[in-house]
Amino acid sequence: MPKIVLVYPEIPPNTGNIARTCAATATELHLVEPLGFELSDRYLKRAGLDYWPHVNLQVHPNLGSFYQYQQSRGGRLIGFTTKSTYSYVEIKYQEDDWLLFGSESQGLPETLLESCEHTAKIPMLHDSVRSLNLSVSAAIGLFEALRQLDHLSFPAEIK
Repeated sequence: MPKIVLVYPEIPPNTGNIARTCAATATELHLVEPLGFELSDRYLKRAGLDYWPHVNLQVHPNLGSFYQYQQSRGGRLIGFTTKSTYSYVEIKYQEDDWLLFGSESQGLPETLLESCEHTAKIPMLHDSVRSLNLSVSAAIGLFEALRQLDHLSFPAEIK
C-alpha cells in the first residue's frame, strides 16, 4: 500500500485533513520534523476528528531519519511538486511507493527531489494559480495510486 509522507508540514488543519484521508484508506502517514505545529494542536485534532486512533502515524525527527527508515522498508520515492514535467496520472504506481509532499510555503527541498525516483505534478489550467492546498494534493495523488492499484472497491451493486 502506498504511504503518504509530509515533509515539514506547517498548517495543522491540512495535516489533520490528510490524517483523516489516511484513516479512511488505511494508508500510513509519515511526518518529517520540524513541524510547524505541535501534535497536540487543537486545530490538528479537530481537522482529524475522532479518526486519530485509526491513523497509522509515524513521526521522523529529521529527513535523515526518514531516509534510513524508508530504505529499510524499500520502495520508490515519488515527489509531488509543481516543478515536475510529468502529470501524476502518468506515473505507474507501485504497492510500496512513498508519496512525498512538501511544506505549504516551500514545497519539497531540492535535495529531496533529487533523490526521488519520480516526480509528479497536478496540472492546473489557470497560470496564476501556483499550487493546490496540501490536503487536496495529497488526496488527489493517493487516490490515483489506489485507483491504479485497484484498492478502491465498491459493493457489487454499485459497479
